[in-house]
Amino acid sequence: MRNVFAITSILELYGLSVIHAPDGRKGIDTLLASDDIDLVLLDVMMPEMDGYATTAAIRQIPRFADLPVIVVTARAMPEDRTRGLASGATDYIAKPVDTEDLLSCMERCLGRAAPGGDSLPWD
Repeated sequence: MRNVFAITSILELYGLSVIHAPDGRKGIDTLLASDDIDLVLLDVMMPEMDGYATTAAIRQIPRFADLPVIVVTARAMPEDRTRGLASGATDYIAKPVDTEDLLSCMERCLGRAAPGGDSLPWD
């Protein structure tokens, strides 16, 4: 929960809205119920469904085929990155999350322009 609070606080400082789901199943339910989610930050270590299984399940839903998914993990080994990308993640970031690294990763995944051509909040 500390990690969720810290990341949420950082992103909200940049004017981004954050929706939190406590596990992979609820995260998928949240995605299915929402039309305005632009990116998913997904912790690998979650109860019930880990981040890899959740990412793979998201990718099986056609409308989320291009949704950026960034897996976040405390394990920074090359095989963890490979496993995350193989499960369908767009990118990977290791904990402890560095703000600049996170924002840079999000920029790569979303592009520098938000829908409608507006600049992202940190540009």
